Amino acid sequence: MKAGADMEIAGKTVCVFVLLTITKVTRTVGNNSVSVTVGNSSVLTCSSKPNITMVTWKISPKVGGPCTLGYRADRNETNRTNCSESMNWKFTPECHPALEIRQVGIAHEGNYTCEVVATEGNFHKTYNLIVLVPPRLTLYCDDRGNPVCKAAAGKPAAQISWVLESNSTPKEEVHDNGTVTVLSKFTAHSSNVTNTTCVVSHPAGNQSKSIACRPSKNGFILLVPIIAGLLSVITVMAVIYYFKLHRDRLCHKTKAPETAPTHSSQDDTMEVEPYTTYVQKENVIYNSVSDLTTEQNLPQGLSPAT
Repeated sequence: MKAGADMEIAGKTVCVFVLLTITKVTRTVGNNSVSVTVGNSSVLTCSSKPNITMVTWKISPKVGGPCTLGYRADRNETNRTNCSESMNWKFTPECHPALEIRQVGIAHEGNYTCEVVATEGNFHKTYNLIVLVPPRLTLYCDDRGNPVCKAAAGKPAAQISWVLESNSTPKEEVHDNGTVTVLSKFTAHSSNVTNTTCVVSHPAGNQSKSIACRPSKNGFILLVPIIAGLLSVITVMAVIYYFKLHRDRLCHKTKAPETAPTHSSQDDTMEVEPYTTYVQKENVIYNSVSDLTTEQNLPQGLSPAT
């Protein structure tokens, strides 16, 4: 009997020691909201009551279907339904029914409810797990020499500020996985400012970077490629026009002179013959008429001389 009592006391002592040594990687926000940085582990505690007969974790993530983890003291058995291997009991359920989530990702975000059935009654506790994603900070100079600060794929959206005063307005881009990219361009009140620092504030941790940019003078650097392009176009057009004009002159000088059409003597003969025949016929007719007229005008008994 004494040995059994000692074992029971030792078991309770171990459970109390376990409760006191649980270190939570997450930070509690409010009463039942818990935030954890992506990639870390999270431990969600449950109501620890004496004489527990049943414990059930009901999990409803924002992505994917629900899952459950259960424990029955009368059978001393555990079961799981649709839960991934990344979620499991932190310790033995009879000692402390805490839930551990290893390598937390965005898909783990959601509601986690623990239901305890004990001799004192039924108890439940719900957590809203929030996953934090630290943004990737980049700082560079744009074409005009203005510093640009970019906090990419953060969750929630990061807050960007500048060490020197600036009137820039951040721009946000929301991605499908819930992360947000924030872009801020530094606009200095004085053109002499070249060195500035970008500060990114985020629940997962703050970051800062500094950069020195050379401001462009009246946009001359941007005009150089435009002017060079216009000069290139003008030069090409001038060369094309010169070669075209030179080619036209060469063609004009080497053009063969036009030759007058030649007529053969046979063509002339063919053209003259019809006229000659016509004249001859006219002469015959004229002679006949003339002879007839002469005969009529002669006195009777005279005949025209032949």
